[in-house]
Amino acid sequence: MAHKQEEEDKVRLDKWLWAARFYKTRALAKAAIESGKVHHRGERCKPGKEPRVGDEYQIRAGFDERTVVVQALSIVRRGAPEAQTLYTETEASIAKREAAAAQRKAGALGVSTDGKPTKKQRRDLFKFHGSSHE
Repeated sequence: MAHKQEEEDKVRLDKWLWAARFYKTRALAKAAIESGKVHHRGERCKPGKEPRVGDEYQIRAGFDERTVVVQALSIVRRGAPEAQTLYTETEASIAKREAAAAQRKAGALGVSTDGKPTKKQRRDLFKFHGSSHE
């Protein structure tokens, strides 16, 4: 049993992200880490990094960006209720994520079109995206 506990203490970050159900596969978790979507203390991580209880990670998956604190380590992927016990999301992160979701739902890009955009709407889109195509 002590050997099993030792293994639980040494878990790779990509395995933990997969077990905590942030990504569907370990390969996706590894690719996300390598492409800079996972940060610890403001710095990019490596897939082999060993997370510790109490560490705080910024994780981007799709539109969502979460800041989570590691509560437990696991190398086994279980059901979602069990996976949620492996981490806690910070209050600021929850508020920020909910606000972003509400903006997306409301279509808060500020430009609404009924089909092809008008000349003014197109200029606004280019200005919004920071592009110089006019």
